[in-house]
Amino acid sequence: MPGASIEALLERNRTHADSLPEGYFDAVHDGQRPPVVSICCSDSRVSQEGMWSVDEPGWLFTPSNIGNQVWERHDGDLVVDGSVLYPISHTGTRTTAVVGHTGCGAVTAAYHAVRTGSIDEPAGIRRRLELLVPVVEEAMERGVVGSDTSESDAINRLVEYNVRRQVEFLEESDDVPDDERIYGFVYDFQGIYGSSPGRVYLVSAGGVTDPERLRSEVPSEYAEHVESLLEEE
Repeated sequence: MPGASIEALLERNRTHADSLPEGYFDAVHDGQRPPVVSICCSDSRVSQEGMWSVDEPGWLFTPSNIGNQVWERHDGDLVVDGSVLYPISHTGTRTTAVVGHTGCGAVTAAYHAVRTGSIDEPAGIRRRLELLVPVVEEAMERGVVGSDTSESDAINRLVEYNVRRQVEFLEESDDVPDDERIYGFVYDFQGIYGSSPGRVYLVSAGGVTDPERLRSEVPSEYAEHVESLLEEE
């Protein structure tokens, strides 16, 4: 069973603290105004600070959960997750990035739950997966995944579909200001979308999902950052 000793944890933190230049936290010592909130899937292979090349405090607000979900259930209704809404409501953040990733374990588990009709997980995990199950069911009903689709292809197509649905939910929420820029990405470390592991691929912007339209909205030098497994959808 993998594990890390307390010595390893403290040594890594010492290395981190010793590497920081003097005054590293001065600009954010008494508050934060991050320009971006990035909602990513909780996964040890996916570093939010790493994917956006962030090396300073205060630039990126980083909630995460299994399945990069922007919602939670409250009194029977789906509402914007508080960890996502907080920076938007209280720190003036006006750019939101929803980031899924290839080979997502949460999407895989939700897919298996739909296929088998059950979720054999502790309550805390089951609660999150139950919110993903309707997304998978909807995608399957719409033919995003066919009966002849391999499991690996199905998972990655569902990952992208889930990102689209999360963006759509934020776009439609009355709690999110109209001027919030909302983008959906898939972080690819498996070479599914292209040959550059670690690249994010834009799959939704303000609810727009058509790759040609998305390419027209990004600088030409970043056109290769726009791809879709659902282009025909």
